[in-house]
Amino acid sequence: MVLKVFFPSCCSSAESGILIGRWISEQNSAVVLAVVHFPFIPVQVKQYLSEVQRVAKVSVSVLGSWSNSKQEKEGSLSEFLEDLGTIFCHEPWIQISKEGGSKFWSCSTLQKHSNNPKEEEIILVYYDQRKVMLSHLHPPLDTATSADHKADDASKLSAIFDTVAKSKILFMTDRYDDGPIKLTHWQSDGVEASIIVELMKQASVPACMLLTFLLSLISGICRSRVLKFWPLPFLWSKLSTCEQLGHRLQHLQVISSNKKAQTQTQLMRKANIFVSLLIDVALGILLMSWLYRKNRIGHLADTLIPMADHVAEELQDLLQWLMGAPAGLKMNRALDQVLGRFFLYHIHLWISYIHLMSPFIEMILWYVGLSACLGLTVALCILSDIIALLTFHIYCFYVYGARLYCLKIYGLSSLWRLFRGKKWNVLRQRVDSCSYDLDQLFIGTLLFTILLFLLPTTALYYLVFTLLRLLVVIVQGLIHLLVDLIDSLPLYSIILRLCRSYRLAAGVKFRVLEQQDGKLLRLLMQINPLSYGSVVQTYRLPTYSCYPKDSWTSLCKKLFLGELIYPWKHKGEKQD
Repeated sequence: MVLKVFFPSCCSSAESGILIGRWISEQNSAVVLAVVHFPFIPVQVKQYLSEVQRVAKVSVSVLGSWSNSKQEKEGSLSEFLEDLGTIFCHEPWIQISKEGGSKFWSCSTLQKHSNNPKEEEIILVYYDQRKVMLSHLHPPLDTATSADHKADDASKLSAIFDTVAKSKILFMTDRYDDGPIKLTHWQSDGVEASIIVELMKQASVPACMLLTFLLSLISGICRSRVLKFWPLPFLWSKLSTCEQLGHRLQHLQVISSNKKAQTQTQLMRKANIFVSLLIDVALGILLMSWLYRKNRIGHLADTLIPMADHVAEELQDLLQWLMGAPAGLKMNRALDQVLGRFFLYHIHLWISYIHLMSPFIEMILWYVGLSACLGLTVALCILSDIIALLTFHIYCFYVYGARLYCLKIYGLSSLWRLFRGKKWNVLRQRVDSCSYDLDQLFIGTLLFTILLFLLPTTALYYLVFTLLRLLVVIVQGLIHLLVDLIDSLPLYSIILRLCRSYRLAAGVKFRVLEQQDGKLLRLLMQINPLSYGSVVQTYRLPTYSCYPKDSWTSLCKKLFLGELIYPWKHKGEKQD
């Protein structure tokens, strides 16, 4: 059977001593974590390892001996290292030695307590202890035919990664400690730390306490009874700005929570939310500084009123065209005139409303621009709501046309069932047979003829206003796609993948360092990082989009039957 010894590359120049690590019997592998140098007292080493096992919950023991002949010239050293196997009693006892002046290493095993000692083939695998310590091994995402085999390989690798990650307390002892045990590991030259990170940790405690207090105050105000009177809850559930503010408040509550992240996924989620908030606010401040420079707010207000007048004039021309003979079609004259004048009156009311609000638009835009300091996503949601308010007359036209068209479609379908001797059973939700007398059939024929000849005129108005409504919905949908992209994109994970790719490990690869007949096979274990697509798929944040997810089939069915396409979805529907 092949014995695999995972040896940290940082210990290749360590002085002679004993190897401490974890023995994984299921894989017949030994994971070396550190080298204990001479001199030492075996009792103190055992006490230290028992303390490490108690804290780290990892079975750490003495695996064997390490001899660096470049620094140790005594001939009795090898015999002394073999005798240490009787003190610490580990089977097999691994002996690794580095030959001075040569690139070849020798590795052997001793099995003193075995009746039939057999020679094992040994593979020495180098690994970067720092990268393995800081990395997180992700399970395979693909579901191919070899998924079980990949999962088995991932479990074997995770045992090695977990061993190094859980032995964090072992790496807190460096060469400058005055303790009785001297170790060599990836932090033996000094514990890796950052003064800036430590200062930020200390400053984050009062900042989180203040943020928690402010969030609890805001939540209490939002839950007050004054804000629950109709129609405030209805408006808040339909305005995308309120939805986005509620979404960001939940993010702030997650960040300011004093609960420590239990898993790597929770930690990455907090980091992704924090970076997403920072970048969102930074982009919002940049937008706000651009808006208030060179009086761009005033220029925007001056162009908004003429643009609204131009849209209203185009709608009037469109209605005048529909009231004539559009595309040479023969419409019902009376119904065409009634619908055209009805919609023209609404446009007149809308123009009067816009000109009434024109003196206050610059002031409204000035205060709305200040909301960009809350983030670019809040500013985009406000823009979407402003578009919805400015095109409210188009929405009203669409609703009127859709309701009238839907009424005629359902009336024609009901009357068509009457001719076939059928009716719709409301209680059983099915079509049943039914017998009708002559008067009912005569009245049904008259109504069916009237609705059928009036349908083309209604359908033309419905088609035109539906296309206008879909144009507005597409513009708002593009804005909300950008908002969802900023909200859901795991920016911290992407930056981590770009700068420190080993932190997000998808697997490992082995490179042959040396392979020669009669010599030890030495491999170098390197970390394969996650692809950018897998990073986004794994750490993507959930969003609360204002638009429902409808399939193309259901959307086309709604358009054909005249059912309303609402520009929102019910609050609380979580969208992944």
